[in-house]
Amino acid sequence: MATATDLRPERVGSRFGLWVVTAVLGLFLFAAGAPTPLYGMYAARWGFTPATLTVIFAVYAVALLATLLVTGSLSDAVGRRPVILAALALQSLSMVAFLVADGLGWLFVARIGQGVATGLVTAAVAAALIDHQPANRPGLGPLLNAVTPMLGLAFGSLVAGALVQYAPHPLRLVYALMLAGFVLLAVAMLRVPESVAERRPVDLHPRIGVAPETRAMFWVALPCIVACWALGGLFLSLGPSLIRQLGHSTNHLLGGATAFALCAAGALAGVLVRGWTSHRAMLTGCALLVAGLVIAVTAITTAHVVLLLVGSVVAGAGFGAAFLGAFRTLVVAADPARRGELIAALYVVAYLAFSLPAVVAGLLTTRVGLRATSVGYAVVVAMLAACSIAAAARRQRRTG
Repeated sequence: MATATDLRPERVGSRFGLWVVTAVLGLFLFAAGAPTPLYGMYAARWGFTPATLTVIFAVYAVALLATLLVTGSLSDAVGRRPVILAALALQSLSMVAFLVADGLGWLFVARIGQGVATGLVTAAVAAALIDHQPANRPGLGPLLNAVTPMLGLAFGSLVAGALVQYAPHPLRLVYALMLAGFVLLAVAMLRVPESVAERRPVDLHPRIGVAPETRAMFWVALPCIVACWALGGLFLSLGPSLIRQLGHSTNHLLGGATAFALCAAGALAGVLVRGWTSHRAMLTGCALLVAGLVIAVTAITTAHVVLLLVGSVVAGAGFGAAFLGAFRTLVVAADPARRGELIAALYVVAYLAFSLPAVVAGLLTTRVGLRATSVGYAVVVAMLAACSIAAAARRQRRTG
């Protein structure tokens, strides 16, 4: 049975490096969540539909995936620091594109650039967190890998919503602040020691994979990962429009509330269950995810905003616990030399689940409406989580 103590760092790292890399991961996901409450303003200003909105949301994930497929193991070859620095430079350029955006074309350019930068950094940062974790805290790297993205997404949507609603220059200020943050982190990364001791020739052929010894566990964790990230995709793409429709409100801070509730609860749950076994965290998380979705569906059908936020919190807690359990189950069993490839495979699945169902949902809203689409989406995600519970329980019985 995998626990936090099963994971030992295989490379020399530093405490300073651990927290700088954590900040990089957090700000990248903050930037991913920040446009969420701005989509309504973009749509009103440039006149596009919910279907276009979800395509804008999805091109980020598609660009991320394409980059991750090619560069997923790049940091295993050239080192973590060069890859992270390159991603920070590209992300800074994407913030500039957001700042000068005056139409849909620039918005696509900015989101694609952001996706490429995030795809470049994803596996490198995730592996670096394992590399830099203290030897006496072997569960810290997986915990930060699971919790930090959700904190970033949570505060990205909430802070951006507050700035859009109450601060000047609503479509510019948040990007200017993030640009400054990325530049400062690039300076800090220059002081982080490299944690990969051995170099190998660069190979940009897609290098993601699941080794035979982790394949069975990967299939068990798969529906859990898909359910978690598909839920996140729904809340970050259509969530703001949904809660404003239910509450008959145009407040952009309210638009970011569902994403914040989901992701903040997920981050808190990850911290609270960090001492649990991976199996227990994943099972409990999936059960909470199902319960939260039942509450959310009830809220949507009865047009109850507060109940929707309650459902978001419960489902978010399930997201955090379940994804931590699934992530830790896999990285504990991975060969350190192939850890980057496994993490890349995990995030390929996660971001496909994050983007493609949201695009389908966006298209469906034009035919059956936002509420009906959201209810159907929630039911499918709940079924996936239930499948993960059954698969994990069956594997537990077989392995004892």
